[in-house]
Amino acid sequence: QAQVVESGGGLVQAVGSLRLSCIHFGIIFGIIAAAWYRQGPGKERELAASITAGGNTSYADSVKGRFSISRDHDWKQVNLRMNKLKHEDTALYFCKLKHRGAEYWGQGTQVTVSS
Repeated sequence: QAQVVESGGGLVQAVGSLRLSCIHFGIIFGIIAAAWYRQGPGKERELAASITAGGNTSYADSVKGRFSISRDHDWKQVNLRMNKLKHEDTALYFCKLKHRGAEYWGQGTQVTVSS
């Protein structure tokens, strides 16, 4: 059974950095894209960053220039590097892997930024 697991969250001071990682189990091949979503307190889930098989990346305006999404060549790990963190970046961060036939989500990793 496919499983997506995020890690790397934690408590960090404003302007600090964190790196989130996403790995998966049970998905042998066929991943074509990945994304990091986040859901802050009292807010709806929003797309933070995404990456395609061709390496094209896209970012929400609120994180552009501060966050960087990357992956290894065989999709074993997808990372989100977050720099210059702000209090408003506080959220539960989710990894989504898009497969040819389905989408897989993790349970999320909490990022808390103290001001």
